[in-house]
Amino acid sequence: MQFLYALESIRAPWLDTAMSIITHLGSETLFMVIAITVFWCVNKRHGYYLLSVGFVGTLFNQALKLMFRIPRPWVLDENFTIVESARADATGYSFPSGHTQSVVGTMGGVARFTNKLWLRIVCIVLAALVAFSRMYLGVHTPKDVLVSLVIAVILVFVLYPVVERAVHVPRVMGRLMMVMVGLSVAYLLFTTLYPFPADVDADNLAHGIESGWKMLGCTVGMTLVWWLDEKVIHFETEAVWYAQVLKVVIGFALVIAVKSGLKPPLVALLGAGVGGAVRYFLMVLVAGAVWPLFFRYFARMGRKR
Repeated sequence: MQFLYALESIRAPWLDTAMSIITHLGSETLFMVIAITVFWCVNKRHGYYLLSVGFVGTLFNQALKLMFRIPRPWVLDENFTIVESARADATGYSFPSGHTQSVVGTMGGVARFTNKLWLRIVCIVLAALVAFSRMYLGVHTPKDVLVSLVIAVILVFVLYPVVERAVHVPRVMGRLMMVMVGLSVAYLLFTTLYPFPADVDADNLAHGIESGWKMLGCTVGMTLVWWLDEKVIHFETEAVWYAQVLKVVIGFALVIAVKSGLKPPLVALLGAGVGGAVRYFLMVLVAGAVWPLFFRYFARMGRKR
């Protein structure tokens, strides 16, 4: 807490605003945008890599939150204040930091597979700034940030050679997918069967269980997407720049439509848990198998006859 108090003493309105903007780079939305854009437009293998780092990291992060159940800094010390603009997104338990996990996994993954030095530097700087912003805003302690950073870095370096080996041994990717499905099932069983103490925060536990169902839907969907592309689709990622822009804009509009449009009926029919699993499964299926069926048409744009 002493480090957080030191950061509290240097706060200024302009710096509060800057850190509030920077911290959003660690959001789940930005991770999905970067990972899926890479998957659609740059390299499918690298897209699978970023998604794998993100999904596995999320499972570990959520499991640790529920295992340790450490409150936020301002709850631990009622004399400590946070930047109020950050309070709305600082829900749930504090340890470890989800934003740090997301940004280090995403930016670290991009830095790992790119050969461009300038891009690696940018990714590392952005990841460090987001991690710092979580402490500056007062929503995480150094321990929260450091543990998330270490987990994300380990996943970045452990999963990269696995995904790269799949180029020559495709079944390796299939096995990785099955491991992720297994981890999702294990996490879901943990959240539903573990005898949590009576003082566990009910909203946090409910959120953890719902996240488990969503991760199960994502990993099962990703496994099916990989199999369909390997056996049937074989979509192309290359296209002229304006075709890539159209591919991304239209594609994300479709994914958002599935995410938002199917939520009310699926929750009403199946509940938040199973309904979330089905919704996220369909989102992944649309993003990874349905929309790529049209990529051949984008690939033809700009080609000379």
